[in-house]
Amino acid sequence: MGSSADRPREDASGTGVSRVRLDIAYDGTDFLGWARQPGLRTVQGVLEDALSKVFREPIQLTVAGRTDAGVHAEAQVAHFDTIGELDAGKLVHRMARFLPKDVRVKDARLAAPEFDARFSAVRRHYAYRLTTAPYGAEPLQARSVVACRSGVDVEAMRAASRRLLGLHDFAAFCRRREGATTVRELQRFDWVRDGDLLVAYVSADAFCWSMVRSLVGAVLAVGEGRRTAEWVGELLRETERSSSVTVAPAHGLSLIGVDYPAEGELAARNAQTREMRSVPVSGAGCCGD
Repeated sequence: MGSSADRPREDASGTGVSRVRLDIAYDGTDFLGWARQPGLRTVQGVLEDALSKVFREPIQLTVAGRTDAGVHAEAQVAHFDTIGELDAGKLVHRMARFLPKDVRVKDARLAAPEFDARFSAVRRHYAYRLTTAPYGAEPLQARSVVACRSGVDVEAMRAASRRLLGLHDFAAFCRRREGATTVRELQRFDWVRDGDLLVAYVSADAFCWSMVRSLVGAVLAVGEGRRTAEWVGELLRETERSSSVTVAPAHGLSLIGVDYPAEGELAARNAQTREMRSVPVSGAGCCGD
């Protein structure tokens, strides 16, 4: 399927192989997370099944960030290799017909051979949405907005969030996985209020399993007056997951962006990321990549 401008490149063996980048959005409510699991409905499973039918060959996706059950994505990125030809516009249109309404391929394009949705990423951006309305979330937002107390102290939450910025061991906020590192560089953690809507914006080079929801849960405890900003900072000294941190509900979280370097810098970025992760990093679950 394709125009001459989108024909596959040849690899070293002379076989035509295209690397395709997909930009994806989904409502995670009715999915058991991103990663394919036998007999369960997952985003990866639904997408790979549809793509395999379109390209008439087995398709395997590599994703920027494997989201947990119930977590959404507005700007997920994945890639796959195919020996078929690509017509990007036709693929987006055909996928709209093949896919269920709670997952969409928003864009498809040829990518450089060095592009890797996971290892090329330099940072990932998440939003966590809360409402302080006394009646809870609006009906049309009920699947993506979490109700919280109306009197939360947003300034206290911002102060607590600032204590977590930088390169730290976030073991207290991460579900432990064997052989996984919990050291991350948290580059943004702030709160924006618009009427009753309260949104946390969280960005880092990568996230370990359940990290974002744990960060939100800890800081929300400060806003509700149950904890102090000092307590949040002290959590960074812990070397294991803290039982005192409440994990915020999954449905408030959404992946809203993934940043990549320029094409000429992809190979170097891949090598850098792989070197940093010579000890495997969280293989599954929300924000594990």
